Amino acid sequence: MACVVVRPVLFVVIAFSVSLLAGCSGLSGNQREQANNYVADANRAIEEHNRLFEEARGTYTKVKEVVEAGGTASKEAGRATQTRETMQEARGQLEEAREPLSTIQDLSVDPELKEYARLLSDALDAQLAAEAKEIEFYEILEQDPALSENRNEAQDILANVGDRYEKAKDAYGHAQERADANPELLKKS
Repeated sequence: MACVVVRPVLFVVIAFSVSLLAGCSGLSGNQREQANNYVADANRAIEEHNRLFEEARGTYTKVKEVVEAGGTASKEAGRATQTRETMQEARGQLEEAREPLSTIQDLSVDPELKEYARLLSDALDAQLAAEAKEIEFYEILEQDPALSENRNEAQDILANVGDRYEKAKDAYGHAQERADANPELLKKS
């Protein structure tokens, strides 16, 4: 398998969102505070996701090396299960991060903040879709560690996962572009 899963970097976009919301003094105090709290909640969930994601990533790399070398992942079957479980837990954290971001749409805040939160939510959705496909790969490994019957399917899933992670990376880029295009948002009074 020559497919490499591309992982987007979450912290750049997320870290900026806290600054973005914290600097909006022209919004009603309660609405701004709510928005700040929602972003802080999302950031905590995303940080936990990233921690779990990196943990799963280490195991994934080991299993992937064995499979790419044409070996059987029989000895790695337990790792595939562990990775799938860790990835599912990470996805739960990312799903949790979406909730507070979507709530920002109901607040009386600057439209640019709403658009940024929407774009970031779209990026999280793309990331979740990619991770769901990656979990399918782990499920195949659990059922067929040698990939004697499912090697092509596993390779197809990995190729699809790579494409989905690329879409997520693009979506994160759009959110960052929105934030970069509105630096005055931080200075509104």
